[in-house]
Amino acid sequence: MLHTRRWMLLKKDKIMFKEIKERCDILIQNFHEISSERKALLEKLSQYIYQKKASNSPIQLNYICTHNSRRSHLGQVWAAVAANYYGIENVSTFSGGTQATAFNPNAIQALITAGFKIEKNNETENPIYHVFYDENNFSICFSKTFDDKANPNQNFAAVMTCSDADENCPFIVGCDIRIGSTYNDPKAYDNSIIQNDKYTERSHQIAMECLYVFSKINQYVK
Repeated sequence: MLHTRRWMLLKKDKIMFKEIKERCDILIQNFHEISSERKALLEKLSQYIYQKKASNSPIQLNYICTHNSRRSHLGQVWAAVAANYYGIENVSTFSGGTQATAFNPNAIQALITAGFKIEKNNETENPIYHVFYDENNFSICFSKTFDDKANPNQNFAAVMTCSDADENCPFIVGCDIRIGSTYNDPKAYDNSIIQNDKYTERSHQIAMECLYVFSKINQYVK
């Protein structure tokens, strides 16, 4: 069943696609581009993940944006990759919105450009996609509201990826913590000559910040 919570099983013995691994290797060399204020915000999520890990509890992250179309899906996918990259197990990543629309083709293309293999599973107005970062592990991506039955309803972190959703979701039932990690919307560049560049830029920003979050976990142990 696609609508179960088997979104992403993270296994250290699986080999990440080379292009994605190499992209991560580059991005982690550029953490200096993240401002100190932004790092302080991201480290709140790192601390949450570490505390869950230390108590052997499931780590559930729900990335939330208005339409669950672009930034929230990028967060869901890259957070799963970042967890695997740093060997943090028992992580499940999700996404949702205040409205359901569809996973945007431009965001999908940005992930393909980054090295992901994406399979479309139906031809509805809101298709279900499997987004693979290795031959076995994938995120299931389709647009849904943040409280959809496919998403966790308790014991999760709500990561707000857009200011509109952050402002219009004053309370998210069941979340342990809420992080306002908002990003500019690449939708502003749709149908422009720099469209693809801007989607890749946003994908890289979200990827770098997800990697930064998970880079801190093992450091807390020392």
